[in-house]
Parts: sequence; C-alpha cells; structure tokens
Amino acid sequence: MNNSSTFFGHPRGLATLFFTEMWERFSYYGMRALLLLFMLASAEEGGLGLDEKTGGAIYGLYTMFVYLFSLPGGWLADRLFDLRKAIFYGGCLIAAGHFMLAFSNTASFFVGLLLIVIGTGLLKPNISGLVGMLYSNDDQARRDAGFSIFYMGINIGATVAPIVTGYLGEKINWHVGFAAAGVGMVVGLIQYKLTEKRLGDVGLQPMVDASPMVAQAQRRNARTMLYTGIALLVAIVGLAMGGMIVLNPVSIATYSIYAIGGCALLYFIYLLFFEKLTPEEKGRIRALAVFFMASCVFYFGYEQQGSSLTLFADRYTDRWIGSFEFPTGWFQVVPAGGVILFAPLFAWLWIRLAKKNADPSIPVKLAMGVLFIGLGYLVMMGASYLLVSGSKPLPTWLIVTYVLHTFGEICLYPIGLSAVSRLSPKRLSGQLMGIWFMSLAFGNLAGGLYSGNFDGQIIQQNPSLLIGLFGQVTALTAGAALVVFLMKGYLNKLIK
Repeated sequence: MNNSSTFFGHPRGLATLFFTEMWERFSYYGMRALLLLFMLASAEEGGLGLDEKTGGAIYGLYTMFVYLFSLPGGWLADRLFDLRKAIFYGGCLIAAGHFMLAFSNTASFFVGLLLIVIGTGLLKPNISGLVGMLYSNDDQARRDAGFSIFYMGINIGATVAPIVTGYLGEKINWHVGFAAAGVGMVVGLIQYKLTEKRLGDVGLQPMVDASPMVAQAQRRNARTMLYTGIALLVAIVGLAMGGMIVLNPVSIATYSIYAIGGCALLYFIYLLFFEKLTPEEKGRIRALAVFFMASCVFYFGYEQQGSSLTLFADRYTDRWIGSFEFPTGWFQVVPAGGVILFAPLFAWLWIRLAKKNADPSIPVKLAMGVLFIGLGYLVMMGASYLLVSGSKPLPTWLIVTYVLHTFGEICLYPIGLSAVSRLSPKRLSGQLMGIWFMSLAFGNLAGGLYSGNFDGQIIQQNPSLLIGLFGQVTALTAGAALVVFLMKGYLNKLIK
C-alpha cells in the first residue's frame, strides 16, 4: 500500500484515481448532454429522427443499465480480474463506445451505447473500491476525506464536459461532440497507465477465497459466465442488426420498470420473512425499504435533467445572449457545478446544527431531498405558465430548478448511502447497497419513459399540457416527501 502523502496529504495513488474518474465522468456527462437531443433531431439535422416516446425509452434504458451493470462489473473484478485491470478494461470499452458514436451509422450508435454501459459497469464500482483500499482500516478520517476529494473530481469532470461537448455537438456536428467525449476517456486512460505505479500493489489481486482450489473454481465459474454473457449479447445484437428480431424500446423499458420494482419487492419480502434476522434488524430493513421507495421517487424527478428538462431547455427556453444562442447542453453545467459550490455549505450546516443538537434525522433529510425535487418542478410549472401566456421563459427558470434539485441531491444521496451502510446487517451490506443502486436505475428508467410524454407537436398545439406534466411530478415528489416526513417518528424508532 502506497501511503506517501503528497496529494493534499493523501496517498499519491488518490491523484491517479481522481483524474481517471474525472475524465470518465467528463466522457459520460459530455455524451449524456447530447444523447436525447441527437436521437430526436431529424435526419436533416444529422440526428436519428426518433419520436419522443422511443427516444425517452432508449435514454431511460441506457441510464438504467449504466447502474445495473455495476453489479456484474464488481463481481467480475472480485472473481476474475483484479480491480486495476477492471478499471483499465472498462475505460477502453467506454472510449471505444464513444468513438462508435462518432460514426454516422445507426447500428454503430447502439453498439456504442452497449460498450459504454459495459465499460462503465467495470470501471465505476471498482475505482471507488480502489480509493478505499488506499487507506488502512484504522485511517477512517483520511479515508472519508479522500472520498470527498474523489467526489470533487467527479463533479469537476461533469461540470466541464457539457461546455465542450455541448458546443461541439450542437454547433458543429453531433458526432464531433461524441468523439470529444471519447478523447476525454482516452486522456484519462493515458494518465491512469502513466501514474499507475503510484498505487503500489493495491488492487492487483482478485478478491477470491484464500483456498487455491476454491479460488480456481471461482475463476472458472466467472470465466464461464463472462463468455456466456458475451455470447448472448453478440447473438442478440447480431439478430437485431439482421432484422431477425425486433426490439421495441418502449415495451422493453416498460417491462423493465415492473422487473426492477418486482425484484426489489420480492427481495425485501424475502429478508423480512425468510432471512434469519433479529427484531432490530427487521426494523432496520423496513426502514431501508421506505428509503428505497423515496430514492426511486427522487431519481424519477432528478434524472429528468437529461430528458424532459433538456427538451424544455431546447424547445421553449430563450437561450439567446445577444446574437449567440448558447447550446442546450450548457444547462447541464449547473447541477454538477452546484454540488461543488453548495456541498461544503451543507456539510458546514449539518455540523453546525449537530453542535446545537438540532441536526435533522435521516428520514427528515431524505424527505427534504425529495421535497427539493418537487419545488424544482413547481418552478417549472411557473415557467410553463409563462410559455402559455406567449413568452419564452428565460434561462433563470431552469437554473433555479437545477439548483433546487442539487440541494435535494446533497440532502439525499450521501445520507442514503450512509444509511444503507449503517443500517444493513453486515452479512447483507453488499446486497443492500446493490438494492440501493437499483433505486437509481429505477428512477433513471422511469424518468426516461416519462419524458416520452413531452411530444413536441402535441405541446405546440396545446402548451398548457406542460403545466399538467410538471404538475404530476410536483405532486408525486411532494406527496412522497410528506409521507416520509410524517413517518419520521416511526422510522427513527426503527433505526434506533
């Protein structure tokens, strides 16, 4: 383990992982800023010419699988690769995927999305695991601070990316923007390999059982499952490209919603009725089930930043500054930039309130997170009223919405992760963390599907429909926040 403290008082390997993750997030958020706009743009504009329902479903499926593939990605690193190789292989697949998107070909576009999903599944969970491995078990304070620095790298990449790819993609050519995202990942990979020695021997061995025979069997099983999975993916892609099977994104996305929700429900039922848990553990599982549902609702609203809110920004917002109309993707700078600006303020606020014995409980913070989402969509209802009256809303409406959503993320995301880590029985902590990330997948997919209701032609004839669409999200999120807040006494009792 390399503990040479030369990167803000932390192991030098943190710098390697910081910049690798920064460039990976640059590539992800840079591409995401263009994705739905490209799919809905007409062929004359260089896009795919899809309708809103199909484009929204594809967007939702893509962002859903990015989270779901983290589960097999982490498992493969533990059983077959080591974490270091998994990160490198994942980065290579991500870069290849972005460069596939740089070609003006529908087939290469979907293959590129698939490669990015698989690559992100390999890189994302394992690079976070590697950060924790840089520190010894009794170095909790530096580990927490190290993750905070690492989190800043994520948001720096996410802040810069839309500025670059938004301009290139929207003002020059969609595929140039996608290629720029790929270049960012390549820069991250080059940096990773050039400075990898700073990591010492951390993450060089798969996390398999110590017994050689068991380890060999685990690797053999993992290799078999990997090859089987690759063969299935190749077969499905080949059959779809050959026209032998027709994949309906809207139907797949709809069935996936039921599948994720059903799997989560069955898992919680299994834990409560069939897993050998103490009464205290069962109480905490019930609390985590409520937190899971709150997270689903939160991310249903939050992750429409790249879908319905992007459509509002593109079609109905006055983006002119003098004689220059700034790219729609530039709005995506606000959420990540907001985290950089406001996360330290919220951290200071929680500490200040704790000193006065007034720190909000976990349920209250989660309710606040969901409520901020509702407040953001209430602002969008105001912007929609302005549009109905015949005026184009200024960018400030969306900026205020994104800032409110950022407040919500700061309240919910770290608190939710901490709650899962703290309340889960140790033998189930990995499984319950995976279930928590399923709530993010569910919210992403549901948000993408919902954006299919923002049909440009229908709304053009009746702009007041926007008020109802944003109103539904406002009602759902505000209602969920109210339910969690009213349950705070019961939930706090379960937690304690």
